[in-house]
Amino acid sequence: MNRTRFALFLAASLLCPPAWPQAAAAPERSSLPQRGLPPAELLAELRKGGYILYFRHAATDFSQNDERMKNYEDCGSQRNLIDKGRADARAAGAAIRQLGIPVERVLASPFCRTVETAQLLFGRAEKMQEVRGGPAAPAASERYAALRKILATPARAGANVAVVSHGNPFYSVAGPPYLAEGEAAVIRPLGADFQVVARIRVDRWDALGNASRN
Repeated sequence: MNRTRFALFLAASLLCPPAWPQAAAAPERSSLPQRGLPPAELLAELRKGGYILYFRHAATDFSQNDERMKNYEDCGSQRNLIDKGRADARAAGAAIRQLGIPVERVLASPFCRTVETAQLLFGRAEKMQEVRGGPAAPAASERYAALRKILATPARAGANVAVVSHGNPFYSVAGPPYLAEGEAAVIRPLGADFQVVARIRVDRWDALGNASRN
């Protein structure tokens, strides 16, 4: 190769560097179960305990919002449950008791709609800032660190822990799609992380029992 050709080759190499393989982007996390448990197996696991049941609050009035609320007790200035949401939560709570699923602690975001959902489901609510609502994509990367820790911490054998919160926090830590109002995610805590093993719509708890008997 003469000097002229070499100079042209060098210039082309600098302007068009070789294409190196790009690292694959990390896959987006999904809150859909990777492997659905058969109903009988799922019910047996829930009866044994050790799981987290994450509920989004029941159906609400979307013509309302929380913009004018002064504090968490100011229910009149928040988005609240509608009658259907209250009826759904009562029915789901009755079905969970009928199925013999033990629930020890009930942690609730301090908003009125989440506390009321928890009380209708389980008759009690432990208000906790760590599971409160917030944006789906928070500016602070550690906004939901406490929630992640709760979801990753196993409940004791023979009992489950219920978390009654909102759609955005769960979307942020577990990925899409959103939970519907009243829907629950059954979470297996793994210590450093967690796994979604099932999602149960608010009107499907009875069906879980029926399917497990067939």
